[in-house]
Amino acid sequence: MIDYDESGALVIQVGEGFLLSEPVRPYEDDPTLHFLVTAHGRWGSVATAVETWGGDGLDTFLASLAEDFRGWQGERTWHSLCHDLTLSAEHRSGGYVQLRWVISDGEPAEEWRFETSTWHQAGGGHAHPGRGHPRVHRE
Repeated sequence: MIDYDESGALVIQVGEGFLLSEPVRPYEDDPTLHFLVTAHGRWGSVATAVETWGGDGLDTFLASLAEDFRGWQGERTWHSLCHDLTLSAEHRSGGYVQLRWVISDGEPAEEWRFETSTWHQAGGGHAHPGRGHPRVHRE
């Protein structure tokens, strides 16, 4: 769902409490795009800046999932330039696609990781209500 935050900035709500901000180009002639990923819930919140090189093909990845709405075998995975956002997709029985969103940040000794899953009707593009299961991991 596309929405706006308190400051009026565009955000995309992926699942309950999981938001992607509108991408910005920090350097005028550079293909680097940055956006903020925020996850919040009853027990706290996490956020990290995600860096991509021209989007790293996220739009192509999502389009390929929609094109193959009848199904595919195994898991498909996309990740951002620095692996701070990873998106995995699996086609499940009953005509649903499970998207697993993973954000992580920090140096190896202090790295944290957040995961949530959203369920979408294949070809429908709408999250299945009540199916998000957030998990926070500290490694």
